[in-house]
Amino acid sequence: MKIIILGAGQVGSSVAANLASEANDITVVDVHPSRLRALQDRLDIRTIQGKASHPEVLERAGAEDADMIIAVTNSDETNMVACQVAYTIFHTPTKIARVRSSEYLKYEQLFAQDALPVDVLISPEQVVTDYIERIIETPGALQVLNFADGKVQLVAVRAIKGGPLVGEQLKTLRTHMPGIDTRVAAIFRAGHPITPTGDTIIEADDEIFFIAARAYIRAVMSELREVDRPNKRIIIAGGGNIGIRLAKALENDHSVKIIDHNPERSQETAEELKNSIVLLGDASDEELLLDENIENTDVYCALTNDDEANILSALLAKRLGARKVMALINRSSYVDLVESGDIDIAISPQQATIGTLLTHVRRGDVVAVHSLRRGAAEAIEAVAHGDKNSSKVVGRSIEDLDLPHGTTIGAIVRGDEVLIAHHDTVIQSDDHVILFLVDKKYIPQVERLFQVGITFI
Repeated sequence: MKIIILGAGQVGSSVAANLASEANDITVVDVHPSRLRALQDRLDIRTIQGKASHPEVLERAGAEDADMIIAVTNSDETNMVACQVAYTIFHTPTKIARVRSSEYLKYEQLFAQDALPVDVLISPEQVVTDYIERIIETPGALQVLNFADGKVQLVAVRAIKGGPLVGEQLKTLRTHMPGIDTRVAAIFRAGHPITPTGDTIIEADDEIFFIAARAYIRAVMSELREVDRPNKRIIIAGGGNIGIRLAKALENDHSVKIIDHNPERSQETAEELKNSIVLLGDASDEELLLDENIENTDVYCALTNDDEANILSALLAKRLGARKVMALINRSSYVDLVESGDIDIAISPQQATIGTLLTHVRRGDVVAVHSLRRGAAEAIEAVAHGDKNSSKVVGRSIEDLDLPHGTTIGAIVRGDEVLIAHHDTVIQSDDHVILFLVDKKYIPQVERLFQVGITFI
């Protein structure tokens, strides 16, 4: 696929790295030559220096025969105009734009083919907000991903010594929880993937990805670790876009406090929120955190735009007694370093956002993509089409499918029914099939499985 990426910032660079590794023809456009040189040094891509919305620059980038334009510059206006130019002059089939301002996003009619022709809108701040909110609503989870409009969830959890299933074989899960169906999609032990079988013994500190209907998530988690009490007291460091969005999402059901050092922004935040407390101060001020009962806080979220400040304040909050701490970290090189220490969850905006983009790059009818384990693994929701003659999956049981190594089918959503996948489960046309790949290099094989042959009409 020929893809033009506009903007070589954090998101653009992350997207380029993900897509270039999958044999796509990638061109990146940016006004900063130093950013482009850094990308060319490590990726096999083309780069063009220039203003992303200028027709001449897009023409040099190859817009005439591009399959997709992904506009992720730091300017909403540049991204929107670039999509308009790509549509009007070059007739680019798929146009994706990052739009951050809620002033634009609240008018859906703006983004139509007869107005601003943007096919897919991406708001990283909203994606990250939703991501954090799901983790807060699922105490003890490292990651919570929705499929089939939230009917099914894939949850990552760390097994803790003393959990009923720790030290037991996976096949005993069904006897532990009669009437509750679930599937362990993958296990990572000391950072390495293990393909789960019935004889696999769960060990303490294993990172386990399991899939289940949303109603059963808490019951399954209780088998792997002591169930954490619900999160009620939340402190958010940073009153920027993500901080305010998260506070709005949580303030009706949680006790929320926001700490921000900017007097003007603190005043605006206080006026915008109804049930949250806004504090003017430094989130790394030990005395302030103690005054705000940090030792009784369930979740501390460091969400400023400064990675180092987020890391330091989260470490301080943890040392002072916060039960769980999260830090928003833009630099991918920091993420692994941080999660091996006292910070419970490092949130990478790039990894949270990349799935939205990959959904539109994947071949076949792919409804959702979630990038996992720093982009090494992937969870996909694909729709099966055709019949037994035209499809490689429809009308076949899971044990008869030629699945790539390390690929697991976790669940099938058929209408409103959630079916946890077993070896004899037969896939039907229009089923939503949820797959987990521990190695993304096998994605092309999975895509081919779900592509319909020419005999299907």
